[in-house]
Amino acid sequence: MREILLMNVTGPDHPGLTSALTAALSEHGTNVLDIGQAVIHDHLNLGMLLEIPAGRDSAPMMKDLLLLAHHHGVHLNFNAIDEDSYEAWVHSQGQARYAVTLLGRKLSAANLSHVAEAAARHGLNIDAISRLSGRFSLRDDNPHQRSCVEFSLRGASADEDALRDELLSITRDDEVDLAFQADDLYRRNRRLIVFDMDSTLIQCEVMDELAKRAGVGEQVAAITEAAMRGELDFNESFERRLATLKGLDESVLAEIAAELPITEGADRLIGTLKKLGYKVGILSGGFDYFADTLKQRWGLDCVSANQLEIVDGRLTGRVVGEIVNGEVKARRLREMAAQIGIGMEQTIAVGDGANDLPMLRIAGLGVAFHAKPVVRENARHAISTLGLDGILYLLGVRDREVG
Repeated sequence: MREILLMNVTGPDHPGLTSALTAALSEHGTNVLDIGQAVIHDHLNLGMLLEIPAGRDSAPMMKDLLLLAHHHGVHLNFNAIDEDSYEAWVHSQGQARYAVTLLGRKLSAANLSHVAEAAARHGLNIDAISRLSGRFSLRDDNPHQRSCVEFSLRGASADEDALRDELLSITRDDEVDLAFQADDLYRRNRRLIVFDMDSTLIQCEVMDELAKRAGVGEQVAAITEAAMRGELDFNESFERRLATLKGLDESVLAEIAAELPITEGADRLIGTLKKLGYKVGILSGGFDYFADTLKQRWGLDCVSANQLEIVDGRLTGRVVGEIVNGEVKARRLREMAAQIGIGMEQTIAVGDGANDLPMLRIAGLGVAFHAKPVVRENARHAISTLGLDGILYLLGVRDREVG
């Protein structure tokens, strides 16, 4: 009768250790059913699930491995696994899997505990925890420091929405961000990402900057406040604000475009996604003049924004064509996906305002970035502690893969 043994090895890591152990196993005709290894601060944790074929004695193998472990200065132990238990474990592999990404400037034990507790309450097992962020020095005062770990969860939750809500509630109490996703094929096969522009790709609202140059900043701010109170819808607010810019010289556009404040992490994120073959675009309720400036900066694939009407070198206070509001953004995202022949599950949308919610909801991954409270509460994922390149973690990309 075959034997099944779980072998665990812990101790100082060094080159050649795994090679020596597996060579010894090979000499005894042992099969490896499962294997996992992690190294934390040069300390090895290696696990192997071993099958000793029927007719073979495991004792000589165990003796050789224990002597080998002693020679290499590591600790080794064996646990016998019942075959029925093994078969039950095999059949559990069809269970649903989820990826929980926890990110912030620095992560505490309490942050990790809150995720683990939520998973346990909903009957999910933690299969693995991986660090996606790079190592950081405790001596350097780096305001752009990033810390991220990914939990791989397995199991069937009785109420997935309740689990999601409980996990996302952690972000309201802790200074961290968290994403909860099904760990499926689509998560690793997204192909299109679109961004809102103002307060997402750039750290300003271009309409406000134009209003300041036109001397109508307070007037535009009052209209914006009325819209936020629900007294005006997006289109009416947009038209009234834009009308105040009538007569502004076209040269002002170039001056503002030359000084656009790029959001932290935008260059790194877009550069990485382009290398990975993503199509990258802008879907903005702002203006195409500025979106086209960013398109040239990053070599973007598509831009959709409001086209300012300019006559005799001056703004007319109107746009050409339809206003790009929330519904238009969602429609154009669908059109972009169709044009490149992908499903909506393969799309990512990123934005900060209420008019971004329609596209955030239909995208395969919708991310509210440093968003208003109402947007954070209604989006499935949000990043408020890191720069835009924090989105790479949601895709499972490690810092060491990007640099």
